[in-house]
Amino acid sequence: MRSRLTRRELLASGATALGVGIAGCTDRSETTTDRTTATITADGSGTIPPGDGTGLPDSVGVELVASGFTAPIALAFLDEETLLVADQAGVVRVVTDGRLREQPLLDVRDGMVSLSGYEERGLLGIALHPDYPDDPRLFVRYSASPRDGTPDSYSHTFVLSSVEIDPDALVADPDSERSILEIPEPQGNHNAGAIAFGPDDHLYVGVGDGGGADDTGNGHVDDWYDDNAGGNGQDVTENLLGSILRIDVTDTGDEAYAVPDDNPLVGSEGLDEHFAWGFRNPWGMSFHEGELYVADVGQNRFEEIDHVRAGGNYGWNVREGDHCFSTDSPSSPPESCPTETADGDPLIEPVIAYPHSGQPISGVAVIGGYVYAGEAIPGLAGRYVFADWQADGNLFVGTPTDEKPWQIDVLPVDGEFGSFVLGFGRDPVGENYVCTTEQAQVAGSTGAVYRLTTA
Repeated sequence: MRSRLTRRELLASGATALGVGIAGCTDRSETTTDRTTATITADGSGTIPPGDGTGLPDSVGVELVASGFTAPIALAFLDEETLLVADQAGVVRVVTDGRLREQPLLDVRDGMVSLSGYEERGLLGIALHPDYPDDPRLFVRYSASPRDGTPDSYSHTFVLSSVEIDPDALVADPDSERSILEIPEPQGNHNAGAIAFGPDDHLYVGVGDGGGADDTGNGHVDDWYDDNAGGNGQDVTENLLGSILRIDVTDTGDEAYAVPDDNPLVGSEGLDEHFAWGFRNPWGMSFHEGELYVADVGQNRFEEIDHVRAGGNYGWNVREGDHCFSTDSPSSPPESCPTETADGDPLIEPVIAYPHSGQPISGVAVIGGYVYAGEAIPGLAGRYVFADWQADGNLFVGTPTDEKPWQIDVLPVDGEFGSFVLGFGRDPVGENYVCTTEQAQVAGSTGAVYRLTTA
């Protein structure tokens, strides 16, 4: 039996519990479990080399942890027996020893926008302070009704706030809510939602490009690339959209947060909160051994996973996945486009990319996961486990290599499993969890949380 890790040891190993989410989707081709090698074509109709699957199990099993949710989208672990589940519908629930407590830990529905049908808004991310329970704060990311400073033509307000938890009763004090960061959101989609504490104890916050399509239109600014209209992903001066932010929320006094002195834009042109940029909809974020991995949902051709570094530019809307993108013709982009900015900064390619059509790997919206660090499934050790929103009974596995792209394989799930994957988590001993639902809308009670096991 592995000894229990403290929350700080958990963060140092990169096993951060965080939120991920879905994105605007189109129809997809059926995913198969064939591991034959193929190549991506220029028009996005091919597939990526899936790797040889050395040591990889033929499938994995799932063990039901809890059910009865609407849309479970993010997990945070208090210890090996107790976890918090963020439901996109607007509540944080407590699960202890496999039992779902009826009373929510937190309910933010009164402050949220009204949800209807397919939604990318709602309660989208949670993260416990790394010093919990000494610092008993839970940080939450949700979509609020428009607040002061949000233009009338905008959809809603991005809110990052903190609440204090009673560690014994496991109930949050709603009167303790403190707004940390508010960002006007032009559209209802591309909201990202992932938040995570890194091993440096700073809070990392995923922010989408503002929504709509192409990174253009209402709420989208001009950037350096004149061949494409827009966009927020390539701009770091006008707003905080299309980026991973990094802020300090510990011991900040009267200020809601501070900016770490070593953030890449401190002392130079650009808003200091930016850590990395060039993202469309980063709805999945996790750390492993100090390294940050972010899933970025594509538009209609490619999905991607990025290995994120400070000051990195990950290409949107010049590129989608590892291919060029065109705002004039999104489905038929040019074969060549810049690989660096006008200032000479490289546009960093993803470590994983897969298309919206083709076999054996395809999908419609990537759901970021975690590197497996547990003991129950030895064949997954050191591999990045993730999924597509429209799961079709499968997960994906990326095997890190020294070169890009990584090896990627289909990992079938043996047993009952939700039709749609919404998020992942990793517990204090490195075991992976997956959040699913049978509903494409934020409705019903088919949401469930599973632990991955051997088949």
